[in-house]
Amino acid sequence: VQLQAFGGGLVQPGGSLRLSCAASAVSGSIFRANAMGWYRQAPGKQRELIAHITSGGSTTYVDSVKGRFTISRDNAKNTVYLQMNRLKPEDTAVYYCNAVPPIATKLVDFSSWGQGTQVTVSS
Repeated sequence: VQLQAFGGGLVQPGGSLRLSCAASAVSGSIFRANAMGWYRQAPGKQRELIAHITSGGSTTYVDSVKGRFTISRDNAKNTVYLQMNRLKPEDTAVYYCNAVPPIATKLVDFSSWGQGTQVTVSS
């Protein structure tokens, strides 16, 4: 599976961005069946899962983004979105999407990570 995230950029504190992530080399049925998530990696820190959406559309968030970020998915387009509002400097990171968990199975290999997209929140 190839995952391409885009939509990042430089934004002022309090601003908004919408990230998109398209999955290719995977069938629609397999994409739909997998929980997907947005991860981020800040400089000097480990990559962390910040938002998760199940195949049924249920969502969960880490406390640091709850109420500000919204994850969604369009299974017809094999795409996952992250709407980020009220951005803070501590949201600065490279953002990635991947399955939850990001592993390889007999049916599909989600063990690779795309390049991610840089989000920088600064005045």
